[in-house]
Amino acid sequence: MTLPVPDLDDRRFQELVDDAKRLVMRRCPEWTDHNVSDPGVTLIETFAYMTDVLLYRLNRLPERLYVKFLELIGVRLYPPVAARVPVTFWLSAPATAPLRIDEGTAVGTLVSGPDDQILFATTGTLDILPCELKSLRTKASGAEESVERLAALRVGEQCAVFSARPAPGDELLVALTEPAPSCAVRLSVVCTTEGVGVDPARPPLLWEAWDGGSWVECLVTGDDTGGLNRSGTVIVHLPDNHDVGVFDGERGGWLRARVIECESEQPAYSASPVLRGIEVGTVGGTVGAVHARNVCDETLGEAEGVAGQRFRVGHTPVLVDAGDVLLQVASDGGWVTWERVEHFADSGPRDKHFVLDASGGVVEFGPLLRERDGSTRQYGAVPEAGATVRMARYATGGGRRGNVVRSAIQTLTSAIPFISAVENLVAAQGGVDGETVEQAKARGPQTLRSRDRAVTTEDYEAIATAAAPELSRVRCIPDHDDEGGLRLLVVPSVPNPMGRLQFEDLVPRQDTVDKLVKRLEEVRVAGVRVVVEPPLYKGVTVVARLLAMPYSDVDKVREQAMTTLHQLLNPLSGGPDGTGWPFGRPVQQGEVFAALQQLREVDLVAEVRLFGANPVTGVRGSETQWIELEPNSLTFSYEHQIKVERR
Repeated sequence: MTLPVPDLDDRRFQELVDDAKRLVMRRCPEWTDHNVSDPGVTLIETFAYMTDVLLYRLNRLPERLYVKFLELIGVRLYPPVAARVPVTFWLSAPATAPLRIDEGTAVGTLVSGPDDQILFATTGTLDILPCELKSLRTKASGAEESVERLAALRVGEQCAVFSARPAPGDELLVALTEPAPSCAVRLSVVCTTEGVGVDPARPPLLWEAWDGGSWVECLVTGDDTGGLNRSGTVIVHLPDNHDVGVFDGERGGWLRARVIECESEQPAYSASPVLRGIEVGTVGGTVGAVHARNVCDETLGEAEGVAGQRFRVGHTPVLVDAGDVLLQVASDGGWVTWERVEHFADSGPRDKHFVLDASGGVVEFGPLLRERDGSTRQYGAVPEAGATVRMARYATGGGRRGNVVRSAIQTLTSAIPFISAVENLVAAQGGVDGETVEQAKARGPQTLRSRDRAVTTEDYEAIATAAAPELSRVRCIPDHDDEGGLRLLVVPSVPNPMGRLQFEDLVPRQDTVDKLVKRLEEVRVAGVRVVVEPPLYKGVTVVARLLAMPYSDVDKVREQAMTTLHQLLNPLSGGPDGTGWPFGRPVQQGEVFAALQQLREVDLVAEVRLFGANPVTGVRGSETQWIELEPNSLTFSYEHQIKVERR
């Protein structure tokens, strides 16, 4: 794509005329006739026309030369990156037969106005499989074998789910007739005991599924049993690798509920829930989706049989990471698929290759270049004259607009039998807007210096940012534990970087890490070992007591203080300049004090206490005035405690 050329002077003919007339009124107030019939106005328009021509020529230099130079060294605008999110399809009734959701099924957000709907397309095929209860077993912590319970329940008896006094490790094992990967399974239970000590909103219970080699934690939604303490339903979302397992001679698709250790101030089971009945059925399934719209069978035009011919697609930008870009050229034997390449340097005259400028949506076929000896060489094959060129498939969309919040996706673009609803149970992540011209101009010198070869840490950061634009921050530092090694620290983008972050949102996706590893392997210096990983996050807990202004809303002040702390100690948008907490910068008590004191309705910050905390285990350290961070570390807000009193 030709980079847009900025104007050094954007004035046009009429603006020049108007400027001249204003000067006439200031310098020659006796000249009062400004009509177009006046000879003086004719002279003004003549000079304005000549000036307009000069400005047109001026605007071609020097920015135009700089932009053209960037094109010569291969700088192109980066296209946007599409957000991704798992989408759950809910059935109108438990499945009795398999149901397939095809790849490319379109779903979207609610429509609030023209062009307001944000569309997503599924990235794979989803098979929603029916299942039934095959076996039910209980197993006490430390026991070698489980006890079969289903037969007793079917004759009207009841059974204890765990030990008389449940202990961590007690299990309720449920075997399905067949594995149901990526499916949502509803367990309808009938219990006779209610309220056995646990907090119904936070029971120390973990649901897991067997993937053929180990137990994998499952997402649980819609649990109204309070930890199997009352009759109700539990919806367990099985992983995509749910597989057959054999336990105590019983074969099936297994899942289990396991009692775990209680966290701080979390109540434990005082007695075991008592079960009278249970039913199992598949009520939905989950598949990945990407913020994109698929375009199929779009005719681009007819080939002229000349080298270097270009075509433009109908929808831009093209998302190369959201699906295959399939270009076909008509021939006597039917449609022939051509291969997309990054450049024509390795293409021969018979290689059916094409280059795609994803940002501008331009398809280009191989050029014919003159060699030093005067001969010519064709790079890439040329479609025959008169042959129809079409895009059989490509995707368009992307950008930060696709980072929708949880439950924003609610509609199907076309009805699917037996599907009653669609929902995203987590927020979409990874959407990044396309590169601007100013950003490309700033990137140009770095591109020229590195030339796709990583030598310095800055080279690694620039190349990693180009390879994975969905990342929010990239930092490369020497690995002091490995001489000759480097550590590339990556922080992913999140839907709302200014808000309260979840720790799991700061872990980069595995496909992003794999993409970076592959790219850096191509450009690194021989002998250099590069490890791609997230930074070490140091949790920070602030305990503060604030004195609010008279007649102020105490709850509102507390919420404002919480928001301020989460914004200040934010790895993406915090720190002194609002661009993210700097790597290795210590957290000081005085800095937190100053941020809280600036709140409008806070009269006085009476007390500020600072604690380090482990965001994974939740263990809090001792009180301190200074939290030291290592060079590969960032801050993370962890369970601040704010007490607000009215002065």
